[in-house]
Amino acid sequence: MRVILGLGCDRGTAPETLQTAVEEALALAGLSSGAVVGLATIDKKNDEDAILRLAARHGWPLRFYTAEELARVPVPNPSETVRRYMGTPAVAEAAALLAARGGIDDLLLEKYKYRGADGKNATVSIARLNDE
Repeated sequence: MRVILGLGCDRGTAPETLQTAVEEALALAGLSSGAVVGLATIDKKNDEDAILRLAARHGWPLRFYTAEELARVPVPNPSETVRRYMGTPAVAEAAALLAARGGIDDLLLEKYKYRGADGKNATVSIARLNDE
């Protein structure tokens, strides 16, 4: 099975925090990092060091979506806080589903939240890649 990781994180999140969040999310879904074929997030994170480093370290392609694109994707866990700050009710879940070209049934792991030793929050969602 091939999957896409949807990512969200606080500004200035340490790379280690995001890496740990991804490892824990994959373990919860019963997947290895070998199943990952790409990352996706909101375009406002296109300069976020932790996300850029994660993609580079693993050689995972990274897709960015606008708040408008993400807001059109139905998700199981919309957040008013995320909407207030990002302009869309979901980042990780919506980005994973968009990049995987799937629907809610393709979401293998809903919004997994992790708080790192740096006090920053990272969110990971996993969607099955829809190859049709």
